[in-house]
Amino acid sequence: MQLKQRKIHKNKRNHFIIILIFLVILFYFVIEVGMHTYYKWNGKDASLALSVVGDAPNKDSRISVKDKDEILRVKSKKVVYLTFDDGPTKWTGAFLDILQEHKVPATFFMQGSNLEKAVFQNDVKRAAEEGHYIGAHSMTHEYDELYKRRQFVPEMLATIDLIYDITGTKSTLVRAPYGSLPGLRNDAILSQIMEAKLRVWDWTIDSRDWDVQTSPEEVLEYIMEDTKNDVEILLLHEKKRTLEILPQIIAYFKEQGYLFGVYSDAKHFPCNFMEDERL
Repeated sequence: MQLKQRKIHKNKRNHFIIILIFLVILFYFVIEVGMHTYYKWNGKDASLALSVVGDAPNKDSRISVKDKDEILRVKSKKVVYLTFDDGPTKWTGAFLDILQEHKVPATFFMQGSNLEKAVFQNDVKRAAEEGHYIGAHSMTHEYDELYKRRQFVPEMLATIDLIYDITGTKSTLVRAPYGSLPGLRNDAILSQIMEAKLRVWDWTIDSRDWDVQTSPEEVLEYIMEDTKNDVEILLLHEKKRTLEILPQIIAYFKEQGYLFGVYSDAKHFPCNFMEDERL
């Protein structure tokens, strides 16, 4: 009888050990899966933060997030792209100073007739050296010339050549003056764009800073009213009123949890009023 009880006790102990081993393995498995998932998702955020804050077409990019712990703490996937049209101008250097002070990258769409002016070219070089993207905004900015006479692509290519001559960087992204609609609703122009392998960006937020009636404070109000998406492309211009309100614009997006993106040819995504995935 005692032998039988010992045998039963031994079997129970063996069962307990087996169950314990199973629970340890299960616990280890759960921890492994959890850690893998954690690093997978945090790795995604870290990659996003690096690409939107530090990715640039230039090897000497000075805009970057150096604190890796800060990158890993990033939970938001909201990104805003600050884009500035119509440069270079007498204000370009001041815009760059503010962007550098706040460690924020931007995408500039520059006009060929301004790029040709030697007085602005050092600021264009500086923009490229500091990690900003410089895209083309045509040579003339003239509606009839670009769309009715179908000079859109020739003007963009001429502007891209000027950017390369000044900075040594080759761009593919362009912004259509007055937006892609209705001007680019033209099969001949679209065919030329495809053949030249250009990309076209419009915007998701119009700051209205182009309107001479708009005050700096109103520019910020328009932006706040229209900020709705996780990814925003903000239309700005190299204007004095924009320069004055830019620190507050940056502060607003930071308060809303946005990262600041800079365009990358290698990571292009469509944003055009035509909703054409090819652009």
